[in-house]
Amino acid sequence: MAKADIIFDQAQQIFHLRNEKISYIMGISEGEILTHLYFGRRISGYHGTRDYLRYERGLSPNLAGTPGQVDRHYSKDVLPQEFAGNQTGDFRSPAIIIKAADGALATDFRYDSWEVFAGKPELVGLPQAYVKDTNEAQTLAITLKDKTLQASVILYYTIYAERAVITRSTQVINNSENIFYIEKVASLQLDMPKRDMDVISFPGSQFHERQVERQKLRQGITEFGSRRGASSHHMNPFVIAVDATTSEQSGEAYGIQLVYSGNHQFTFEKDYIDQIRLVSGINEDGFSWQLKPNDHFQSPEAILVYSDAGLNGMSQTYHHLLRERVARGQYQYQDRPIVINNWEATYFDFNAQKIEGILDEAAPLGIEMFVLDDGWFGQRDDDERSLGDWYEYTSKLADGGGLRGLSEKVHAKNMKFGLWFEPEMISKNSDLYQQHPDYALQIPNRPMSLSRDQYVLDFSRQEVVENIYQQMTAILDRVPIDYIKWDMNRHMTEVHSAILSADQQGEVSHRYILGVYNLVERLTTRYPEILMEGCSSGGGRFDAGMLYYFPQTWTSDSTDAAERIKIQYGTTFGYPVSNMTAHVAAVPNPQTQRHISLKTRGDVASSGVFGYELNVQELTQGEKDLVKEQIAFYKKHRHLIQFGDFYRLKNPFTSNEAAWEFVSPDGSDVLVYHFRMLASGQQPFTITKLVNLIPDGVYVDQATGERFTGDELMYVGRYDDPTQAGDYVSQVRSYYLD
Repeated sequence: MAKADIIFDQAQQIFHLRNEKISYIMGISEGEILTHLYFGRRISGYHGTRDYLRYERGLSPNLAGTPGQVDRHYSKDVLPQEFAGNQTGDFRSPAIIIKAADGALATDFRYDSWEVFAGKPELVGLPQAYVKDTNEAQTLAITLKDKTLQASVILYYTIYAERAVITRSTQVINNSENIFYIEKVASLQLDMPKRDMDVISFPGSQFHERQVERQKLRQGITEFGSRRGASSHHMNPFVIAVDATTSEQSGEAYGIQLVYSGNHQFTFEKDYIDQIRLVSGINEDGFSWQLKPNDHFQSPEAILVYSDAGLNGMSQTYHHLLRERVARGQYQYQDRPIVINNWEATYFDFNAQKIEGILDEAAPLGIEMFVLDDGWFGQRDDDERSLGDWYEYTSKLADGGGLRGLSEKVHAKNMKFGLWFEPEMISKNSDLYQQHPDYALQIPNRPMSLSRDQYVLDFSRQEVVENIYQQMTAILDRVPIDYIKWDMNRHMTEVHSAILSADQQGEVSHRYILGVYNLVERLTTRYPEILMEGCSSGGGRFDAGMLYYFPQTWTSDSTDAAERIKIQYGTTFGYPVSNMTAHVAAVPNPQTQRHISLKTRGDVASSGVFGYELNVQELTQGEKDLVKEQIAFYKKHRHLIQFGDFYRLKNPFTSNEAAWEFVSPDGSDVLVYHFRMLASGQQPFTITKLVNLIPDGVYVDQATGERFTGDELMYVGRYDDPTQAGDYVSQVRSYYLD
């Protein structure tokens, strides 16, 4: 059985964290500086090969080498470190800034002590990776101290026994008698020696999330982040540092992912001798945390992954870890139901008769769940009112027995029933706002910014969270509900809380996210049988933090298959397919007005957690027959798609094609999807090669009965079908091992 080791070499003063896949090494250097030595493929031992060379650097402040003597060849300004301070000799991006009682911003944390324990400590109130058994992992806690500030930092490193993963987080403790303010604290810092590296990030926008952008790291600062109060559509809290030659199938890759849903920051700095530093955590812009004497602050967790098998190797590690040790609850491994949502069929304009008409058509097709979207509560006939009023709009469904009557009708058709909520928002035209206008985030004497005609509730306040909790439980206790779609449709402005003092307003954004986590934790604990799906105007909060509470997330409000190919492709770099919901929409598409065949729309959507977002009453008989085929196909292959191993084969960002593959863990069951974007008058012949099959196994094409060896499919490949006419065509091949 594989195991994780954490070794302290007293003679060399080094820590070596290792398992069968990776090694992470750091040392205690002169002056009690905790230095970074190595992170990468496992090595059996360390004997000084990365001990830092002494070399005089002009304009770099110097440290004491031998006791009592300043060594001009020794400087924090170029020394690779684990947790760099501020204004005390290192001019690169710091990991921590603290504003002291006298206003100074200097920090200088030196090594103090260490402790190793089995398993992984719980981060109270925060999402995190976890263990089910203490033998799964070992944790190293290293304490650093700043004697001037009388402050301590505990750096947590957890290494899993069987995964190429190290999780990192930071706790700051005030040991003094004075209040101080944390202005920045990183969840991790990673310093690397000179090398030619690229960084891959996942920028985007609403309808256009998690696009793939690769750029060369050059001298200076390259930064990615969000200051919107959410992880955001615009920059996902996940980046990858890779060698310039790294591809999907080969080369080194370092993934860094925050288990956090709020403002985040990834700062890469390439210094003047081409060393690379990465610092990541809560975005320092607008952040300030008052820390009282004897109090502590815990940073969010970061998941650090190493792969020497390319980007697919890194993704596989994330997929398994997030699915197996971040997601929780009874739906963690359950096959997810096929959903139909009424939003694009009816929008706000529905009644019991319209909904029952959808149900009458959907049930015979094999659809397994109906979700009632926005418009069932308060006086909600448009998006200008009633957010915050989570009581039933009784007249809207009165002729069908209300929500409870609708739930009973859905269940009578052997379907599950789901309901939409947007718990974090408030409309000015609502009972809640009239009763508690101060519940909305606002700055005194400053106008409030409307977005989608709504404001943001101040979830940094426990009484606000409690109010929404009581309203939601009143519905959930009364109406049989199997699923919740949890939406969040605007970002934070006027970030100010009525109950915090002036010197604590920098805490609001983080306290807000803690309030969201608190509410969701309470609801998922009280209703473990309800499947909960995250949403934020689509994929605006698609992150590992929300995955801890919601086993699946609505990937994007774009239901256009052409856009979705890229969005879903980009999402898979860091997140498992079981986390990624995807629906078939009507044509012309509501967002792009594009016409794409029902077959291709089905193939794209069936590459995730599958469903429909259209009015099934408007389908022709031929379309209904195809929908039945799509649903039957998905049910047959659902477990493989949702929980099998996923590999990207062809990149839609760099070619006219996309291709991906699902493989069962034993290699016996294979699905291959191929998409061609634009047609050509002289269509080229293209070949798709598979990966990770049993080389000498014989694979049978389930449609044709043709037989191929695994190595043939991997190294020779098969021609894709060139005969399909038109743009945006797709082909799915299914194989089984004979």
